Amino acid sequence: MTKVFILDANQQPLYPVGISRARLLLSQGKVSVFQRYPFTIILKESLSHLNLE
Repeated sequence: MTKVFILDANQQPLYPVGISRARLLLSQGKVSVFQRYPFTIILKESLSHLNLE
């Protein structure tokens, strides 16, 4: 299973997520694409406002 790197709003790395989870977060508008290679997404809000589980 391929993983996608994810950064919090302060550009600190978080535990990588699966492709389906990343696609879901992108479609919900909670993250945006930070970098295309390696594919990295960044949270739009801080973790205290989001529930990633």
